[in-house]
Amino acid sequence: MRLKHGLSCFFSLVAALAFGFGLASAALALADTPPTPLRASAIQIEQIQSEDVKLPMEFQMSMYEHVIEEVSKTKRFAHVYRDGNRDAASAPDLVTLRCIVTGFKQGSAMERQVTTVAGATSITVHLEFTDKNGQKLLQNDVKGNVRFFGENLRATYNFSKQVAGVVRQNFAPTTPAKK
Repeated sequence: MRLKHGLSCFFSLVAALAFGFGLASAALALADTPPTPLRASAIQIEQIQSEDVKLPMEFQMSMYEHVIEEVSKTKRFAHVYRDGNRDAASAPDLVTLRCIVTGFKQGSAMERQVTTVAGATSITVHLEFTDKNGQKLLQNDVKGNVRFFGENLRATYNFSKQVAGVVRQNFAPTTPAKK
């Protein structure tokens, strides 16, 4: 009698553990599921903001132009609007991208060529994607840098590639309208 009771307790414990592991693995599978991609037909890219960090104008302008170009290449939006474009207001599901510079270190191309450990240029930027009502849809911090070879402005291009990666990862591609 004692053996039967011990075996039933053992099997109950094994069943409970198996059930618990099943729930845990199901919860883990749900946690690993990527979030539903955001959808929008248009994005307006605001001018690069650099209030707390001194950023040379050539970097600011280069960053802005590269971001517009690289976000356009993602094919995630039917329309990519510049800051101040009045046509953007007519887009029903407009997303606005604000880039706020939070860190900047201007290196030296000469130092990078002489030594591979000094002279790096780096730019750190906080990205905010908002909807038409100003609700934040997504926030992310990205970095652009030049560590080895290349001119300092190359960091702005590398930064824009990072922004494009964030867009690709979080926004669904636009589907062409059927005629």
